[in-house]
Amino acid sequence: MQIAKVRGTVVSTHKTRSLVGIKLLLVQFIDVEGKLSPDYEIAADIVGAGINEWVLVTRGSAARKEQGNEERPIDAMVIGIIDTVSLDNSSLYSKKDAERVGN
Repeated sequence: MQIAKVRGTVVSTHKTRSLVGIKLLLVQFIDVEGKLSPDYEIAADIVGAGINEWVLVTRGSAARKEQGNEERPIDAMVIGIIDTVSLDNSSLYSKKDAERVGN
């Protein structure tokens, strides 16, 4: 799993039938210091994540382990919305604090 920040949504009106009804998000990965990396990914979202939220993303075959997604051509999936991240006893991220400042 990796930590990422939801940067936007992806809308595709013409796609394979197996992706109909799947919400797609543009996520940007976050490094160990809490900084945005230059890497982006399009990820299916099954948890209802929103713009600017920090999320857990699983990639590769693990993204298709969720029941009902085994046959979908999904390479990345948002599987959790992060509340807090701490590193070496200090807070790296808090959803509550991010909401308060509007990030």
